[in-house]
Amino acid sequence: MEHSEPIVEKPFETKELTVSMGPQHPATHGVLRLVLNLDGENVVKCTPYVGYLHRGVEKLGENRTYLAALPLSDRLDYISSMNNNVGYVNAVEKLFGIEAPERAKYIRTMVAEMGRLSSHIIWLGTHVIDIGATTPFLLAMAQRERILDLFEMLCGARLTVSYPRVGGVRNDISQEFLDTLYEFVLEFPHRIDDYETLVTENRIWKDRTMGVGVISAKEAVNWGLTGGMLRGSGIDYDVRKYVPYDAYDKVDFMVPVGRDPGDCYDRYKVRVEEMRQANRIIKQCVEDLPAGPVMADAPKFTLPPKDLVLKDMEHLIHQFVLITKGPSVAEGEVYVGTEVPKGELGFYFVSDGTGKPYRMRVRAPSYVHASVLPRLSEGGYVADVIANIGTIDIVLGECDR
Repeated sequence: MEHSEPIVEKPFETKELTVSMGPQHPATHGVLRLVLNLDGENVVKCTPYVGYLHRGVEKLGENRTYLAALPLSDRLDYISSMNNNVGYVNAVEKLFGIEAPERAKYIRTMVAEMGRLSSHIIWLGTHVIDIGATTPFLLAMAQRERILDLFEMLCGARLTVSYPRVGGVRNDISQEFLDTLYEFVLEFPHRIDDYETLVTENRIWKDRTMGVGVISAKEAVNWGLTGGMLRGSGIDYDVRKYVPYDAYDKVDFMVPVGRDPGDCYDRYKVRVEEMRQANRIIKQCVEDLPAGPVMADAPKFTLPPKDLVLKDMEHLIHQFVLITKGPSVAEGEVYVGTEVPKGELGFYFVSDGTGKPYRMRVRAPSYVHASVLPRLSEGGYVADVIANIGTIDIVLGECDR
């Protein structure tokens, strides 16, 4: 009997594959496109592409009056348009030197935190459904519907509200609205408990998020991350706390912070606690709401103060630089950052003394956070890319602007 040659197993060879994920992909949360270079299921390289939803908001704003440009801010992060409006009017008020009445400040703080809850509910529901959990999504969206009903009761709009105004808010709130909102804030902590019962200690959820998308505190700062992305890595920074605006210096709340280095699970924990703190702020605003007017005693049409008008047009070429220390006024220009659900939203205006901004630029957190996707995803699995997109909580409307 002849002996056959021994079988020598050849090592398994893989070939690098380039895959385009998006812009028509349900897990990219909009028209985000990721070009992934894969070695099997391992992500060798991740390249994000944006620009598929470009609306030219900044240029449109330069061709409208300051008030007429307000609805454009709704269309940035359309999930939390109320927060965008609050940030926009705070920047314009800083430029014009207008002070909103105390009651209006409390109302704007209240509705901004309602917007934070609405946005975080969307984030939680879509994040968990991307990874495979359906029930928390259904439970969460039911509560978001209640918030949208309250927005409708307040101003007639549910999504793109355009409710805040330069100098205050469009209209006062009714007692019926306050009673309905107070009933909601008393009940909502129990709904958060339900979400955590289903998700926080779930073995599959922890396997899919713990150790995934890790980024250290130092890297988070260097990448320019803000909001939950920054706090999830252990950096205690929140614009509402350190550069307070509206009524944030008159309410008591805690800034949730994760650990260094932070992962998807840390950022999940931070945002869940942020919902509890937002609910706490709303409750205080309802209980402590002062009486008085809701609009400043200012003319309907006004121009920026003369000392803010640029005398030398060459200064208009100044490059936009993020001022991390908060609101700051230079000659003819102003930058104001506010804490929106996704991070720090900044509006930068350059005035030439007319009723329209000479330049308007938006510092959108989604744009900055989309850039960190390669850092979070490279070296992991394709499945981890889905978790990383969910954890950064982006909306492409403000990413592309």
